[in-house]
Amino acid sequence: MNVLERFLNYIKFDTQSKSDVEEYPSTKKQLVLLNFLLEELKKLNIDASIDEYGYVIGRIKSNHKKTTKTVALIAHVDTSPDASGKDVEAKIIKNYDGGIIVLNNQKNIILDPKTFPNLKDKIGDDLVVTDGTTLLGADDKLGVAEIMDFAEFVVNNPNYEHGDIVIVFTPDEEVGNGTKFFDVKKVNADFGYTLDGSKVGEIAYENFNAATARVTLNGKSVHPGSAKNKMLSSIDLSYEFNNLLPKFMRAEITENYEGFNHLISVNGAVEKTEMIYIIRNHDKTIFEKQKQDFIMNCDYLNKKYGANTVELNIADSYYNMREVLDDYPEIINIAIKAIKENHLDPIIEPIRGGTDGARLTFMGLPCPNLGTGGYNFHGPFEYASIKEMSIAVEVIKSIVSEVATI
Repeated sequence: MNVLERFLNYIKFDTQSKSDVEEYPSTKKQLVLLNFLLEELKKLNIDASIDEYGYVIGRIKSNHKKTTKTVALIAHVDTSPDASGKDVEAKIIKNYDGGIIVLNNQKNIILDPKTFPNLKDKIGDDLVVTDGTTLLGADDKLGVAEIMDFAEFVVNNPNYEHGDIVIVFTPDEEVGNGTKFFDVKKVNADFGYTLDGSKVGEIAYENFNAATARVTLNGKSVHPGSAKNKMLSSIDLSYEFNNLLPKFMRAEITENYEGFNHLISVNGAVEKTEMIYIIRNHDKTIFEKQKQDFIMNCDYLNKKYGANTVELNIADSYYNMREVLDDYPEIINIAIKAIKENHLDPIIEPIRGGTDGARLTFMGLPCPNLGTGGYNFHGPFEYASIKEMSIAVEVIKSIVSEVATI
């Protein structure tokens, strides 16, 4: 079975995770694929197990003469709650010509390079696309498929020299809980790589500092016929609160290293409105200033309208892994060398988001992120390059081979 066949098999599993639930994993259907992967590892005679939380861990022992570092290869099985991952109908576009791809003729859903200019770089490639009604699952079943393809290569090629390898498949990354019960000591690796990026050749070791702000606005509901000087609409308060935040820090007008405050949810009526924001910035100092803006807004409105009119809860989610990875340049250099060995120019860009690798890095497992060949994640316009899938596997081979020399 090659990497493409694996990928097409894995996307048949509906592994969509779910936000704001107490169970772990958040959906039991993730365990179906996790147990399937466990059996695949065992069929390859790889020592593998699954724990009570659904983490699958496989170990391949070193065949190298000298003592080497242990490297972990990590990918998550869940897909985003943003779009359905059930009954994925994938199709292959052979020798893409650079034009519009019709995903669904009946519903007039197209993949247009004018909207998604990264398609222009894929002319001549074979692409895997959706039928326009679900996401594809490249995030992160591409990473899973590439790690499994590499594992089979190692087992079938005893002359390939490597150190100790740990394979880890996780649930619930898409809902921010991929490392909630991750036991770094149990994994017992010196460092790792998450395969959860986009274009092959990417090596990402910077990500946003991240927090979630929950704002509750308490109004006063009075019959509108007698509301003068009595009613206080929490909906109007939500507009006022939002307009107090810097307008130049909205997600839709930021890029590169620019951070943002992004309102992702509003739910309410006159009496009570709840707003949820995500706060993001690569720069820790500016990140802290953004959180302070929320606190100042809350204080201002409470002074204006009365105590407890606005309630605020801010919780940090993850931090910029560069804070730690700057102390481990060899991990980055190994990946850069491997990418160059496979005739690619390394792409070093900040992640405008986060990965399990960011949290793992702060948990004691330094873990930059690598590209897998998937694009337009979390929606029906997601697609994957078959050529890049294969190259991603070769990059892994080069990385693990290089690790065996240090």
